[in-house]
Amino acid sequence: VQLQASGGGLVQAGGSLRLSCVASGRAFSSYVLGWFRQAPGKEREFVAAISWSRDNTYYDDSVKGRFTISRDNAKNSVYLQMNSLKSEDTAVYYCAARQLRAIVVRDTMYDYWGQGTLVTVSS
Repeated sequence: VQLQASGGGLVQAGGSLRLSCVASGRAFSSYVLGWFRQAPGKEREFVAAISWSRDNTYYDDSVKGRFTISRDNAKNSVYLQMNSLKSEDTAVYYCAARQLRAIVVRDTMYDYWGQGTLVTVSS
């Protein structure tokens, strides 16, 4: 089982990026999919998650209104559209999958992780 994140890069403050994560090895259509991030010197933190049916999403307050999580179950993929980026959004972003259907924010409750993609926002 592998999660492969991509789409990170360098962007100016106020700009946008779209992260993608493709899962392989099994079908993740029934899993909760989420995004976390870890800034230098800080602990990994929850960003957003989406239920298997796509009718339930949850965001950290720091990204609410700026980031949008979505998924395509046919492609075993989850996306994170990031708009109005700020310097404090700079971090390595990780996608994660959780077998149980409840959305949670604790990273230890996710079962599978991608390798991370670096997002750098210059001010």
